[in-house]
Amino acid sequence: MRLHDPEIRTFASDNYAGVHPEVLAALAAANGGHQIAYGEDAYTARLNEVVRETFGERAETFPVFNGTGANVVGLTAMMPRWGAVISTGTAHIHTDEAGAPERVSGLKLLPVATPDGKLTPELIATEAWGWGDEHRAQPLVVSITQSTELGTVYTPAEVRAIAEYAHEHGMALHMDGARIWNAAAALGVPLREFTSDAGVDVLSLGGTKNGLLGAEAVVVLNPDRAEGLLYLRKLSMQLASKLRFMSAQLLTLFDDGLGLRSASHANAMAQRLRSALEGTPGLSFSQPTDANAIFAVLDNAAADRLRERYRFYDWNRAAGQVRWMCSFDTTEADVDAFVAAVREELAR
Repeated sequence: MRLHDPEIRTFASDNYAGVHPEVLAALAAANGGHQIAYGEDAYTARLNEVVRETFGERAETFPVFNGTGANVVGLTAMMPRWGAVISTGTAHIHTDEAGAPERVSGLKLLPVATPDGKLTPELIATEAWGWGDEHRAQPLVVSITQSTELGTVYTPAEVRAIAEYAHEHGMALHMDGARIWNAAAALGVPLREFTSDAGVDVLSLGGTKNGLLGAEAVVVLNPDRAEGLLYLRKLSMQLASKLRFMSAQLLTLFDDGLGLRSASHANAMAQRLRSALEGTPGLSFSQPTDANAIFAVLDNAAADRLRERYRFYDWNRAAGQVRWMCSFDTTEADVDAFVAAVREELAR
């Protein structure tokens, strides 16, 4: 029984997209017969091999249900209870996870305002202080997002500079990679070039925003900087019993090249959308379109009329800023129809 029109697409979030057909096929292939539960299956074993081939021989992989779970479990493993995490003020762990990192883990977030969603060593330094002071939560982890919540992308050199600063000051580096495939597609470099090779210690590896059915993973790139994942995942209610189905999905992103293909397409559709609207009267852009997110500024009334036809979110209504997202299943026809609708509403 189908309860929706499969031809309708929006520009609200890449989470709105369905499951990629190749992922559905992978799930079907993994079905049937019995496999040992809780990760002792052939698919999880193969995923561990592929992740080590991709990120380095020390990498350890722990599939989880969602991105919040990956972030909370990963960060919890990286510090004692008195630890604090330096992040941007727009970081998902700070703005969109309902306080889960602080409530579930007990850690303290130290958010830093940034113009483009990216941290720098100089910005980190504004909160990287107070070690040994019993009155201050101890800054022990820096967390960055790739690509960022504002649609920008860190270069490998930028990640490396942050990692060097963090490590020099006794801190570890976490990367929220909810849209890591979009970043890799935008940069045109292997995943390890801006993760393990650049000094990232723990990675939240995204999949759901790139065509998977609720499958993410904590990837420990440097086991010296994290401990207890084997226990913390279960303790945090993130251990799937039929783990083979999560591992089979994540495998598809690697083994069949789906991750980069899907992300490259989403990025290309975002570029098509932005290019078509550049110079349109009454419309401007507040951030670079590095990956699959477009941040536009337009009159709120026009945005509200447009939203009656296409769902999308306000980012900062006071500033007239909205966010438009493209996904693996966004078509050129979808983009062109949306462009026409935007121009029509702005011309009214």
